[in-house]
Amino acid sequence: MSKISIMRELWDFLKVRKRFWLAPIIIILVLLSVLVIFAQSSSVAPFIYTLF
Repeated sequence: MSKISIMRELWDFLKVRKRFWLAPIIIILVLLSVLVIFAQSSSVAPFIYTLF
């Protein structure tokens, strides 16, 4: 299963179930996970970890 089909399935679930309030939560979780992945492999890690 590709990532695009997972995103499509998630979007269809949100549309059908009228769960649009979940969208901001999912977006924030994705952004935080990207930040953590970026922080592990960069020289900016000590500065990012001080935020948390």
